[in-house]
Amino acid sequence: MADLRKFFHPGSVAVVGASAAPGKIGNAVIKNIITSGFQGDIYPINPKAKEIEGFKCHRSLAEVGKPIDMAVLALPAKYCIGVAEEAAGLGIKNLVVLSAGFKETGSSGMELEKQLLNIANKNGINMLGPNCVGIMDTITPINASFSAAFPPKGDIAFISQSGAMLISVIDWSLSTGLGFSRVISLGNKAQLNEVDFIDAIADDPNTSVILAYIEDVAHGEKFLEVAKRASAKKPVIIFKSGTSQAGAQAASSHTGALVGSDLAYETSFEHCGVIRARTITELFDLAMAFSYQPVPAGSRVAVITNAGGPGIVTTDAIENQGLNMARFSKNTIEELRSNLPAEANIYNPVDVLGDAKEDRFEFALDKALADDNVDSAVVLICPTAVTDSVSVARSIVKIKNKHPGKPVFTSFMGGPTLEEGAKIVSKAGIPNFTFPEPAVYCLRGMVKYAQLKEDMNDDDGSALAYSDVDKQAVKAVFYDVFRDKRRVLLGSESCEVAKAYGIPAAPIKLATTVNEAVQLAEEMGYPVVLKVASPRILHKTDVGGVLLNLDSPEKVREGYIQIMESVQRYLPQVVPHGIEVQKMMPSGTELIIGMSRDVHFGPMIAFGLGGIYVNLLNDVSFRLAKGLTTAEITAMIGETKAYTLLKGYRGQKPSDIGAVIDVIARVAKLVLDFPEITEMDINPIFAYEEGLSALDIKITIS
Repeated sequence: MADLRKFFHPGSVAVVGASAAPGKIGNAVIKNIITSGFQGDIYPINPKAKEIEGFKCHRSLAEVGKPIDMAVLALPAKYCIGVAEEAAGLGIKNLVVLSAGFKETGSSGMELEKQLLNIANKNGINMLGPNCVGIMDTITPINASFSAAFPPKGDIAFISQSGAMLISVIDWSLSTGLGFSRVISLGNKAQLNEVDFIDAIADDPNTSVILAYIEDVAHGEKFLEVAKRASAKKPVIIFKSGTSQAGAQAASSHTGALVGSDLAYETSFEHCGVIRARTITELFDLAMAFSYQPVPAGSRVAVITNAGGPGIVTTDAIENQGLNMARFSKNTIEELRSNLPAEANIYNPVDVLGDAKEDRFEFALDKALADDNVDSAVVLICPTAVTDSVSVARSIVKIKNKHPGKPVFTSFMGGPTLEEGAKIVSKAGIPNFTFPEPAVYCLRGMVKYAQLKEDMNDDDGSALAYSDVDKQAVKAVFYDVFRDKRRVLLGSESCEVAKAYGIPAAPIKLATTVNEAVQLAEEMGYPVVLKVASPRILHKTDVGGVLLNLDSPEKVREGYIQIMESVQRYLPQVVPHGIEVQKMMPSGTELIIGMSRDVHFGPMIAFGLGGIYVNLLNDVSFRLAKGLTTAEITAMIGETKAYTLLKGYRGQKPSDIGAVIDVIARVAKLVLDFPEITEMDINPIFAYEEGLSALDIKITIS
């Protein structure tokens, strides 16, 4: 990866396009660098000025005559090419291109951006932008941007693809006190992107939390690798915009239809331990939670409240978010019973009643946090006539400091009456919310991160491998399909591919005459299934193209003719390749195992209930094929309703789950070995007490 240290800790910075005129971007940038407290050398570059903001102005980069660690370009796009070439000649290795007028403007701008990128790549230059706000580091400090504000110092790094979002957030941080370590505006991402900066920030000792606002991922597989490494060290929280299904690729298979662009991101984030925020508010709520509070050891939450209704609301939120209401120990319950009013609820949620003063809040919170069955706490304060928010807040801070290893969140549920108390807990690093649901959401994110981190630590990193696969047999099948100028394999061809990779499938052969169909049926043994063989017919049953349970030569003869006539009637323009004869298999639990190849992250494996209801029920779980492990496959199966059937439902005997795991792994191996496979469906595949049998396999290749 690129060495980006000089972006954050430069010894010298040149601003090309610096200006003495207030209101100009070039003036804002030079002022920001100076007022941020930057201690390095500053070189304004402008051939029309002699001095800017008290610094000697140079006509060009070359005129500086000293090493320049970073050059910031704030001039019209058409001049950036020449400046980049000059920088390359002087050995400058870091460029921040603020200038707009590149690919965002159309084809001519795209051409300029290509030229700029070519210069950077050819000369080993790290380039941020173009069309970006700039870069900040509060520790160095340096503000090489045209943002109107410089954020407070903190331990949160923020990477944003949107310049407007970045500027707004920085301005907002001034009123909230939320501190940042580094802030990066990606702009057009011509070269450097979120992957490069997540990788660099992962090792930054001054950053505890990495936030990102992105609209897409530039290099999917590299992102997965880098984000996984970073998440093992610190939370990576991403808000991904553009989640609609409109971005999904058109797909002909069941699996492809189920995979939207957003689902690919969801699956990939889970894979590499990234926490996904659904809104900008959630993004910064989570950032505040991780920045100020320890990660809880588990999912057990205690609730302290002075009103019953809010306690119920919070309890519902905890259960709905997959967390658990803590069950207090016998000793804790006895302590609460002995020291709280008789009317108080001593079980979780603990209701200290509406007339509670700070002493009750303090006692209840202390006992809850001291209980080994409690991992975190949420304290709710409603503004009753006797509530002293300041005293209550101070008591909460006192007890939180007594139990530093467990996170505490508060909800001062009101306005001006509770404002001073809310300020006290916030200043002490206890996240406060007007209502309790955001606090619970933050806890869920923290618990999920702890689990993801644990899962990554448990993962030995060994992907599934098979030595009994026959790649040459698959290549031979694909060669014949390409030669025939087709993209979709026939059922018999798909069966050959499955056989080569140890995927159990019902025998199926192609017949081009009635007599050949009868001969194949005799060889397989009755009963058999007949299916029309045509890649142009997606749903064979809709055109009378499938006949089941044929148990004699006569029925096979009649069936062959019947299917051909039916297809001719419904689709006169389609000429089938023939009729496929398949061994009729006993019924089992119907499953689907499939793959759709995402443009960013590669092949995604699907598993769930199969048959005709797959799209209706949508009981499907997804994982990335790359690096898939037995543990991941087991978890994937467990997420579906299909798992309930496989275990044995209502007296039914359990199915061979081990065989299901094996086939999923073999499908992953196949699609990784052959990137030309764009989509694959095994639907249905029957699961039995012992073994499996794939009935219908569809493979599409590019």
